[in-house]
Parts: sequence; C-alpha cells; structure tokens
Amino acid sequence: MRNLMLRATGVALLVCGAASSAYATDPTAKWCQGVKIAAFPGGPQGGVFANNVYNGYRQAELDLGPSVTYYFSNWDPNTMLNQLQQAIATKVDGIAFMGHPGDDATDPQIDKAFAQGIIFTTANTALPKAQAKYGPEGMGYVGAPNHAAGYALGAEAAKRAGIKSGDEAFVWGLKGQGGDRGSRTVGVIEAIEKAGGKVIYQEIDKATDADPNAGTATFVGVMKANPGIKLVVTDHGALTANVGVYARAASLKPGQVFFAGFDMSPNTAKAIKDGYQDLVIDQQPYLQGYLPILNLCLTKKYGFSGLDVNTAGAFVDPKNVDAVAPLAAKEIR
Repeated sequence: MRNLMLRATGVALLVCGAASSAYATDPTAKWCQGVKIAAFPGGPQGGVFANNVYNGYRQAELDLGPSVTYYFSNWDPNTMLNQLQQAIATKVDGIAFMGHPGDDATDPQIDKAFAQGIIFTTANTALPKAQAKYGPEGMGYVGAPNHAAGYALGAEAAKRAGIKSGDEAFVWGLKGQGGDRGSRTVGVIEAIEKAGGKVIYQEIDKATDADPNAGTATFVGVMKANPGIKLVVTDHGALTANVGVYARAASLKPGQVFFAGFDMSPNTAKAIKDGYQDLVIDQQPYLQGYLPILNLCLTKKYGFSGLDVNTAGAFVDPKNVDAVAPLAAKEIR
C-alpha cells in the first residue's frame, strides 16, 4: 500500500512538473525596458496624422518600457534622411522610420544600420526592396498597401460621385514624390480614369505639405479655373482635414462637390458632419506608431522577424462617422 502511494505521488509530481514547464515564461511588465529606439512620426509636431502616429508611439513606449527619441520631419524626405543619419549615429537599438525618401535614397542607410546591429522597420510608406532583404532580421511594414489603397479610394469615390465619361475630377496628391508614397496618388488617378473621369492633377507643394492652409489659394484657383469639377480627392491627411476651409474659401456649398480623402482627424469628422467631406479611407495611423515599436521590441528581445500589417481596412462616411468621431477627437483614429 505504501509503495502504491509513493508511486501515485511520483506521478502527481511529474504531472505538476509538466504543467509548470508549459508555462515557464510569466507575463512581464515593461519587458522592453533598456531598449533605445528612434521613432519618426513623419510630419510636423502636433500636425494632423503625425500626432496620431506619435500618440501610438508614446502608448507603446509606456506599455512596453523602451526609451524613445522622436524626430519630426514636416513630411520632407530630405529632412527624414538627415535625421536618419543622426539617429544611426546615436547607436540606438532600433529605428521606426517612414519610407517617404524611397528605397534608392534610404537603403544605404538601412544597410549601415543593420551592419551596426540596429534593427530598422518602417510605417506609412514601404521600402519593399529593403524589407525583402532584412525582413528575417526584423524589418517590417505597418501601413496601407499604398497603390491598392489609392485605387480603392479612387474607385469608391468615382462610384459614389457618379463619375461618367468626361466628368472632371481634381486629384491633389504627391505623385511626383515617386516610390511607394507616390504610387498611392497614381492608384487614385488610375481608378478615376478607369471610371471615365478626366483628372485635373495638382502636385502638393512643399509649403502645403507642411501646412495645409498654405494651399488654400491653390485650391480656390483650380476650382475657379475648372467649374465643372464633380469630385475632389485630397491624397494627404492634413489636406483632408482642411477640406472645410478649402470649400468655404471656394464658395462651395455642402454637397456641391464630392470630396474624398485619406485619414481621420477631428476636423475631418466635423467636415463629414457638416456635409463637406463625403468619404475617407482610414489608415489608422495610431497603429503605425504602436506596432513598429512592438516590432522592434519583439525583434530585439526575442529575435522575431518583421511584422507586416495592413492598417487601411475601412471607409468612413456620414453613415458611420459617429462611431469614429470620439476617437478622432482623442487623435487615436
């Protein structure tokens, strides 16, 4: 009887041991503490979209525990490249970058970073050549598949605006920037032209890229010169947030022209409710901040490969804006 009890106790101990080994790692608070990261929100400090990305970065910093230094670039690719060189020189553990300068200009710096043991990942604008090369070492992408997102918005806007053969549409974008970012504007144009629309195109100049109010005169001029425009697409979150200003400056009434654009913001939500903005594709920029920090921490601590996440999965319009507006007011959506 005693031997049976001993054997039973031994079996119980083995089972307990197996159970405890299955849960060998307990959840750990601030598990990325001690890791140094350089993060690029993209635009001006406090600016539309850039602030949502920044809020995502800051929440990840708080949740996970790394030390993060921020670089605001006014959406200027040359500024981003100069700041990237500075970040690499500080010997951080990881860099969360926006790929606006493109592969050709950025990849030599990415090579340098990985050679020094610095993990590099991207958001908002992809660097596909570098990602293909360094994905196993932690380089991912969090954002929209830009050409597809541009095409989706252009097609949906053309459909809802009732664009027919020969109808005029004004596209205000960044085609000239080239690369993945420029491909989003190309996608918008291709979709409208496929629907039969005649595209009037205007490149967003550097001043308007940094401050959307600087483009008011440009918008008014285009609309006055082309009074038949039925559809306007603003391929820039800050310009989309300024649609109410542009429309009033051009003496447009709500609903007179169909407006479509990228990215939610408090002003965009208001423009939708006021009847000026009709359709927005939501890139969820908060995730473009939070997830790259998570990516870098997972790679640094556990050797995971890069995350690849499509954040542009939904449209916002007058029917569903009430669900998103409170989060837009907090600069989360």
